[in-house]
Amino acid sequence: MLVTGARRSLAVFSRDLEPAVYNSVKFVTAVQKLATYSSFSRVRILVIDPLPAIHAGHRLIELGQRLSSSIEFRRPSSSHAMLACAFLVVDESGYLYRPLASRYEGLADTDNLLEARAHLRIFEDIWTQAEPEPEFRRLGL
Repeated sequence: MLVTGARRSLAVFSRDLEPAVYNSVKFVTAVQKLATYSSFSRVRILVIDPLPAIHAGHRLIELGQRLSSSIEFRRPSSSHAMLACAFLVVDESGYLYRPLASRYEGLADTDNLLEARAHLRIFEDIWTQAEPEPEFRRLGL
């Protein structure tokens, strides 16, 4: 798995935190390992429609609530909500890109600085315009 080798950063852009990908124990464990690896580790997650995942008790969101100083969630602005793709970038060198978020087909590479940085530039643009989603901070009782 691409994320298991992460040492510095993870950037995720997703429509709804697809449970088949982001709610697996293996993925969440890898994110937890990254988030606690160093005080400089950074996990940033952009989710267009977070409410279904929040209401379903998504493992990644629960981890983010416990490790809120290392894991940040935001909701993209309406101008980016129409993007059809989904992607993640690991340590500025590895990436996974799905042109259509609704399909589990795409490209991945563990060591491709040019492509990873191109996706990271897109992510940074979306991140700077995104707003924190208050629902991510609520802890279920």
